[in-house]
Amino acid sequence: MKTSDEKPATTETQKKKKEKFVKVKARSKKYRASAQVLDKSKVYPISEALEFLAKFQKAKFDETVELHLNTTRTGISASLTLPHGTGKKTRVAIADDPSAHSTSSGQASSGQVKLDTLINKIDSGDIDFDILIAHPNAMPKLARIAKILGPKGLMPNPKNGTITQNPQDLVKKYEAGQISFKTEAKAPLIHLTVGKFSFGDKKLADNINAIVQAVKPENIQKIFLKTTMSPAIKVRV
Repeated sequence: MKTSDEKPATTETQKKKKEKFVKVKARSKKYRASAQVLDKSKVYPISEALEFLAKFQKAKFDETVELHLNTTRTGISASLTLPHGTGKKTRVAIADDPSAHSTSSGQASSGQVKLDTLINKIDSGDIDFDILIAHPNAMPKLARIAKILGPKGLMPNPKNGTITQNPQDLVKKYEAGQISFKTEAKAPLIHLTVGKFSFGDKKLADNINAIVQAVKPENIQKIFLKTTMSPAIKVRV
């Protein structure tokens, strides 16, 4: 029989809750001071938003600058070459069925592996590319893994130009800074990288404006700009 000063045994559920508890790291005084100056109800011009982002630069690495767009509808997609690239090397894979098509040289091109091998890798969860470019002859086989590629935004699509008769030419464009974007499957949202903070205001503004024109201002409700470690700033369309 338990005495009155005995502590109740810790249940498994309580143990799990304790294990899941993670202490949130406090923001620095400088970060909090900068955040207080930011008017979250205001819509900032791009130039002013970039100035604010500079106040939040605390990381020791070159932070990525991100653009998040709320659009008027889903189903928006396109490709464009950013004026100054993203600062990130894009990993490109080619899906091409050698049994139905061969290159003029007869050799595998940049990023190309045997289609069956590529499909098996993807099916096992081994996805080591950012863009998948497909020759039309590969699409019937790729349909087998559409449920894997689709939710990740990696399924080749004629709307964003990732299905082409000349995959090798398209690889060169992506290596030169071309990007593709599309809204989320079930939400009118687009998320993009527009460069590194070290690009400077002018190059970042050039990239942002190029994206806005590609999406088209009439399709945009709100734009938010942020870096890896900063809060989001609402930007004027």
